[in-house]
Amino acid sequence: MAKVVLVTGVSRYLGGLYARRLSAEPSVERILGIDVVPPRHSIGRAEFVRADIRNPMIGRIMASAAVDTVVHLSVIATPKGTGGRVTQKEINVIGSMQLLAACQKSTTVERLVVKSSATVYGSSPMNPALFTEDMNPKSIPSTGFGKDSVEVEGYVRGFSRRRPDVEITMLRLANVVGGGVRTSMTDYFSLPVVPVPLGFDGRFQLLHEDDATAALILATTGPSVGIVNVAGDGVLTVLQCAALAGRPILPVPLQAAGLLGGLARRGGLADFSTEQLSFFAFGRGLETTRMREVLGFEPAYSTRAAFEDFARRLSPVLPGGRSAVSVSDAGSGAAGTGTVVERISQ
Repeated sequence: MAKVVLVTGVSRYLGGLYARRLSAEPSVERILGIDVVPPRHSIGRAEFVRADIRNPMIGRIMASAAVDTVVHLSVIATPKGTGGRVTQKEINVIGSMQLLAACQKSTTVERLVVKSSATVYGSSPMNPALFTEDMNPKSIPSTGFGKDSVEVEGYVRGFSRRRPDVEITMLRLANVVGGGVRTSMTDYFSLPVVPVPLGFDGRFQLLHEDDATAALILATTGPSVGIVNVAGDGVLTVLQCAALAGRPILPVPLQAAGLLGGLARRGGLADFSTEQLSFFAFGRGLETTRMREVLGFEPAYSTRAAFEDFARRLSPVLPGGRSAVSVSDAGSGAAGTGTVVERISQ
């Protein structure tokens, strides 16, 4: 049972939300929140420790606090919020390697929980309708966050072979949306006009931010379950999402995704990539039987309800395709109002 928990990435939205909710667990005696910058939101009764998981010092922190449970939430989905792709990869891959090296040397760590992503399955027209946890993708992600997630999972599997005594739970979360989280997907559907892949309408599942946090809490305090897909019930398509968001669409050739993504990033409108437009073209489905039967988790929000909660905070589009409030203005509210205040990873 988790007594002393170390959480990485507490200065990001989901990390802070997780820390606040873990603070309500009476069985957890102490929580250490790790990040390179102080959080701008409450982290409950977690003790913030300013540290970089890329630095071997993380091992000394574990030893001094006698950490028995490590929760790794610091795999970042969007490069813009970290200063670019190079920094994103360093944090995701090098940071994870250092964290796992510290866990391997630790004499007190008994459990590792990793927030992974369904992006490890990739997006391809050859993929099955639903991925189970033991299936391999037909096309492994070769760039960006998907590639990082695949590498991190590989390091975790290597760690499990070297330390079979440590319990491991790895949650492959569907794309997270909700009323407060800001990701590349929420930025995408906040655009005044949404570019959609010409001739495609991919089907996919989503996960509400509250359900993502609840699943991670259960993975921390419940039994160890290995690898588990986590997603809300039902599916949506990119065109259905655009309609729910009240956004007009702009069909674009799939080959133009890189150009459009670059223009959107340079303009500060959104942070999406070729991989994301491929996802909207081909979709992705997750089999969630293990989520219910092994993890024992039932999402409170369906895929549609999760997206509708996000869509409710969107400003209407004015004539001419302009938003009443721009994407950049959406983060200017106070943290306590529920408005988005920072770009974060999923």
